Amino acid sequence: MSRVFSLFNDYLTALGVPHTDSYSGHRFESMPFPTLFGLSELLEEYGVKGTGLRLSDKTQYDKVPLPFLAQTRRGVVVVTAVGPETVDYVSYGTAEKIPVADFRDATTGVVWFATDKAGAKEPKYRRHRLLNFINGGKIWVLLACAAFIFAYLFITGGLYSHVSTVLLTLFNCAGLYFSYLLVQKSVGVKNKHADAVCGILQAGGCDDILSLKASTFFGIFSWCEVGLTYFSVSLLTLLIFPQFTQYLALCNICCLPFTLWSIWYQKFRARKWCTLCVSVQATLWCLFFCYLIGGFVARIAPVRIQFFILGATYVTVLLALNRITPLLKRSLNPDNYDL
Repeated sequence: MSRVFSLFNDYLTALGVPHTDSYSGHRFESMPFPTLFGLSELLEEYGVKGTGLRLSDKTQYDKVPLPFLAQTRRGVVVVTAVGPETVDYVSYGTAEKIPVADFRDATTGVVWFATDKAGAKEPKYRRHRLLNFINGGKIWVLLACAAFIFAYLFITGGLYSHVSTVLLTLFNCAGLYFSYLLVQKSVGVKNKHADAVCGILQAGGCDDILSLKASTFFGIFSWCEVGLTYFSVSLLTLLIFPQFTQYLALCNICCLPFTLWSIWYQKFRARKWCTLCVSVQATLWCLFFCYLIGGFVARIAPVRIQFFILGATYVTVLLALNRITPLLKRSLNPDNYDL
């Protein structure tokens, strides 16, 4: 089960307070204004008592009981250690280290620390742990069933017998994963794997590109949705109807001009690089060479009705995904979380 990263979860973890990431993360997100006062009120629900103060002298951070919450100009962080030269802090599940001088410049001097956490724990902690265990079990069962079906179709369809079809399967899986990470970023899901990949070419580049108008197709469909649709339908078609692989090759060729435009746009117009986007475009070209080497491009003609059925499938899935994506965004609203 993916972890919900939040300032509140980070602080509970640092304090050693028993909690579940899902419930506590949603409780934090339900706060209209995540201020230190709001956090102190929320922490009291967990049995954590504390106090806040403003340091008149920022050299006194080492006197504040650890761990503590420190207000910066960009928000609040969880400070876990204050040394003579560096300060360790946690932000959205990621441990960071910063020179003491830089930390003092970035903070306001306002801190909050716990004074009593005896017996503190998340409300209905056992029930939430049980729900997390059940939900985690559902995911593992789903993955096991999906893996079994995938292996069955891969073997019975004879895809294992040719290098080109094996590579087509792998590249479609890779493209599907990249598109999945892009969709997660577009709907606001925090994913450390996506952030790690996005930081390869340029830190924050993926978020910057996804926020542009050019990241949508006709202003209606996001390119994330288009990518997820393309790779999911292509993979399922390859597994279920391998005899129509030549039409997948034709669809792939139709996508290649977009990859050139996207690279041009990122380099010369946006002047920013989205690593996940570039990965998707590279995957499309890898698929093209697999189709070419496997002889599927040469078998495209004549175009039969199956190609148009495949196209209708792409459109149907894209329209469905376009309706589901806003629901996913709304589902991230903590007010909808079932206690």
